[in-house]
Amino acid sequence: MPTQFSNSAEVMQRAVRLARLGEGLVEPNPMVGAVIVDDAFRLITQGYHEKFGGPHAEVNAIQAAGVRPNNTDLKNAILFVTLEPCAHHGKTPPCAEAVVAAGIRKVVIGCKDPAPHTKGSGIEHLQNAGIEVESGILQSECEKLIRPFTKLMTTAKPYVHAKWAMTIDGRIASHTGSSKWISNEDSRKVVHQLRGRMDAILVGSATVRADDPLLTTRPAGKRIATRIVLDSNASIPTNSKLVQTVSEAPLIIACLEDSSEPQRRQLEQAGVEIIRCPADIQNRPCLEFLLQELGSRNMTNLLVEGGANVLGSFFDLNLVDEVHTFIAPRIIGGANSPGPVAGTGLCEMSHALQFQETETTTINGDIYFNGYLKK
Repeated sequence: MPTQFSNSAEVMQRAVRLARLGEGLVEPNPMVGAVIVDDAFRLITQGYHEKFGGPHAEVNAIQAAGVRPNNTDLKNAILFVTLEPCAHHGKTPPCAEAVVAAGIRKVVIGCKDPAPHTKGSGIEHLQNAGIEVESGILQSECEKLIRPFTKLMTTAKPYVHAKWAMTIDGRIASHTGSSKWISNEDSRKVVHQLRGRMDAILVGSATVRADDPLLTTRPAGKRIATRIVLDSNASIPTNSKLVQTVSEAPLIIACLEDSSEPQRRQLEQAGVEIIRCPADIQNRPCLEFLLQELGSRNMTNLLVEGGANVLGSFFDLNLVDEVHTFIAPRIIGGANSPGPVAGTGLCEMSHALQFQETETTTINGDIYFNGYLKK
């Protein structure tokens, strides 16, 4: 790992890589990385936000400098940080104050903090202390790091990931309902890694009845995701794997307000949480209401795994932020074999949802597509 950088972009790229080490551990906070260098871009110290409630990246970097054998003096050093330092008291003291106290002469910021309670106050605090501030270095990469945090801060709703596996002819099951397994074992490992950094995983009641899934991460991930089932009538079986494993991972049933009280009570007695939602125009639990409820709990990342009707509902309302699709080199065929996204759909090809950024990789023959939808 180099200790001498050629330019500002190289230093910020190191900070971005450091920030990603916190993925799945820092939410609902953002991932942040920090690197401190001298005027010749020689590395002095570095750090990242390691876990929610713990010191932020800037503080970790500053503290790391303090334990170096030569007790490096940070006066006149330059701090590169992927996100504007905070200036408010939260679970930790303001990072901007720590930067000022360390005597750092210049701060280079990747992107500004999108949180309404910040509004540039971190930059202002630094400048008022006489510290030079430069912003916008690798801005798009730094903004990409905090997309879920930005969504939560600006809309009070979680960032929505949509995931499915399908054959190369676009089927998620045969006409008889057979679907295990479409993707290969290596692709399924990637899915479990994805689950392991989620706050919640959502499916519909039809998926529960057809597949009886666990929706847990195997092996265990960085987070234990809450399982959520859209179930209008609160009628999933109490002997389902989801209900039977409620002590291992929380389970929420999102049902209608007028669903059966005895059925709700039975599920609650089994340890299931019930969220009663108003009905949408199709008399199903209102997704907007549910997302607002999850956002109020600071849930940052929601993974929607299907089935087709559930995914269709999310896409019809333009609620999906990011897509994860695993395409297997298989063909099922069949006019009645379902595709991944049902719902109403769009009338014109010109109205089709488009991506602002995509990445495609091969996983032992399967194709993994990851894309960020334009908003």
